Order: sequence, then structure tokens, then C-alpha cells
Amino acid sequence: MAEGILNVTETNFDSTLSGATKPVLVDFWAPWCGPCRSIAPILEQLAAEMPDEVQIVKVNVDEAQGLAQRYNIRAIPTLLFIKDSEVKDQAVGLVQKEQLAQKIRALA
Repeated sequence: MAEGILNVTETNFDSTLSGATKPVLVDFWAPWCGPCRSIAPILEQLAAEMPDEVQIVKVNVDEAQGLAQRYNIRAIPTLLFIKDSEVKDQAVGLVQKEQLAQKIRALA
């Protein structure tokens, strides 16, 4: 896992969000998902380029089905943009880096 990106589970998801001091981008993904694998390097770049602006966390939907249900995840990758424990925005599918950066900046 790239530096600056956390893998979270159902056990530590809520504590990770409640302890966040900056907006959180949650990537709902699965290892078998091609677009999920394609967006991973983009998220790694954002984590490296915007460490003071966003915390990126990954949720494997196969291992955290309860979280996927809770957030009504119907397709992956689904990216949720969360600030103050509230979902402020989302993106579904393979999204370009600049679009993601704009959504992150909008949370500031």
C-alpha cells in the first residue's frame, strides 16, 4: 500500500473517520475490479501530492460488505468525499486525477 493511503475495515472505519483532521476520500474497491486497479495509481499520486489536504482510505467491498451496504455502494470503484463525518460528494468509475483533485479542493 502506498504511503499516505490506509486500508480500513469495518472494525476501524468509524474511528478513522471520526479521528480525521482533514477531509477523507474513501475508495470502495475490490481486487478483481479492473477500473479499481486502474484508479489506484491516481489515488497514490493524490496522496503524495496533497498530503495536507486529504486522507485517502481504501475499503475492500468483499471484506467490508456492511460498509458497502451502509453507503449504498452499487458499483466500484466508488469514491466518497467525506468531511466532518458527512458524505459531501462522490464519484463512480474511473475518474481523472484533475477531477478528483477539484473535488478534494472543494472540501477545504
